Amino acid sequence: MVSPNEADPETITRDAFLGGQVHVYQPRRGRHRAGLDAVYLAAALPENTEGHVVDLGAGVGTAGFCAAARLPGITVTLVEIDETVLTLAERALTDPENTRFSDRIRLLPADITAKGSVRHASGLVPSMADHAIMNPPYYEAEKFRASPNAARADAHMLDERGLEPWAKTATDIVREGGSLTVIFRADGLQELLTVLKGRFGATDVIPLRPRPDAPATRVLVRSVRASRAPLRLLPGFVLHEGSGSDFTSQSRRVMRDGHGLGLTAR
Repeated sequence: MVSPNEADPETITRDAFLGGQVHVYQPRRGRHRAGLDAVYLAAALPENTEGHVVDLGAGVGTAGFCAAARLPGITVTLVEIDETVLTLAERALTDPENTRFSDRIRLLPADITAKGSVRHASGLVPSMADHAIMNPPYYEAEKFRASPNAARADAHMLDERGLEPWAKTATDIVREGGSLTVIFRADGLQELLTVLKGRFGATDVIPLRPRPDAPATRVLVRSVRASRAPLRLLPGFVLHEGSGSDFTSQSRRVMRDGHGLGLTAR
């Protein structure tokens, strides 16, 4: 395996998150690059979260790394099918700056959308997770134009089955009473709630608005496996001050200091 210090700056970047508490390696171009969504997904886990967290579709591992850096009581499994980005996640686990949490993270190459017997054989077994997090592809191929780059398109585009395979896998791997946290585009909220219905309950919807007077562009959705408790719409969060690009004080605490969102478990 290539040493972290041997990363080719022409094709790979070493990027700091949470004010340098986390470092990840990412392709410079040609694939999805992690950013705000991954950090907020990790920050949505409550402060007292413990147990096994499974990051479905982990990419280079940003969300799982951020969660492990913030929550000392968890272990994390990063599930990813793309061998290129999984190799970069493996590289990041040897980075000296990640030593504080790297021994609590393992990698699992698996196809989240495969049928059950295939998933189980790959290591995605029933009730393996106390909590799952996921940042699924945002767009449906029949509704949006895909990138001509195949790897980037796979990261951004759902296939014709939509979110159903993702919800089915999450339902299978999360133990009863465990949680699922998802970040998704706001205009896809109905689709997400539809596939979770009957599988997860006690759902909290948390809007993320780019500015105080703007509609939400992203939503965080947190649900409990097999719960029958009702849905709640929470106040949500604003990312930027006014019309500029400056982060709000709350966003700076999350993005740069590694704070959580202050959400509580149900």
